Formats: sequence, C-alpha cells, structure tokens
Amino acid sequence: MITLTDQAFDPGALLTGFCAGRTETGAVASFTGLARAEGGDALVLELEAYPGFTDAAIAGFADAAKTRFGLQDYLIVHRTGRIAPGEAIVFVATAAGHRRAAFEACDFLMDYLKSRAPFWKKQHGPDGARWIEPTSQDRTDATRWDPPAQEPS
Repeated sequence: MITLTDQAFDPGALLTGFCAGRTETGAVASFTGLARAEGGDALVLELEAYPGFTDAAIAGFADAAKTRFGLQDYLIVHRTGRIAPGEAIVFVATAAGHRRAAFEACDFLMDYLKSRAPFWKKQHGPDGARWIEPTSQDRTDATRWDPPAQEPS
C-alpha cells in the first residue's frame, strides 16, 4: 500500500500495524526517514507531489520490487507539504519469508524514493528557499540496482 499525506504520522504505530497477524512472514524490514535541520540551514522542508501521478509511479516501482524480491507485502507512507526538522518524511516496510529479501527490498525502495520518485523538494531556511536535487551519492546508490549494461554485439 502507498499513502501520500500532508499529515504527520507515527512510524512506530505504522510498523506495529504492518506486523500484525503475519503468521507466515519470516521478516519485516523498515526504514524511517526524518527531516534534518542541516545545522540551522533548514527551518522547513517542503515536498510537492502530484496525486494520481506520483503515487502511481511509486506503485509501479513498488510492485516491481515485490516481484523482484519475492515480497509478501509492502507499505510506503510519504509526507508532502511542509515538514519540520525531526518529523518523519518517509516510512517503508517490507514483509518477506526471509530477512535478506526484506532488507534488500527496503533498501531498493528507499533508493528509488530518494533519487527517482517524482517529488519536488524545497528547503526553506534563514537565507530563503532553494530547490533540492538528489545528490550524486543518491544517484549512485540507485544505479546499483540497475541491470548490467549489455555489451555491443
């Protein structure tokens, strides 16, 4: 399931709910991303998304992760709107028969969300606002999941 929300959420409650009743699941992995103050440079982080577009793009990628890693289930909750330092931005949970699949799928999904998902991020600070792009490290992290390049014939 994928939820985009402009409301604060409790990652602990999400994880508890996601784990409930999983009698055939061997592993649940989760990740919670928090907004950083960046040493006082970030007073507010603002995320924009287009409902119907952003969530559909994420769903397509998450369904591919479900197949790729043999997941039983996943949950993605992502904030939009204005987010204060210390608040949760993103929560990802994956359920699988075994730990490696759950860990790798969670990492895979976070790399996608961080660098390729259609969100627009703006940081508001004492010196004004600026748009934020994925870093080169974010892009490198995401490419490790890409298929190997084909050698020309």
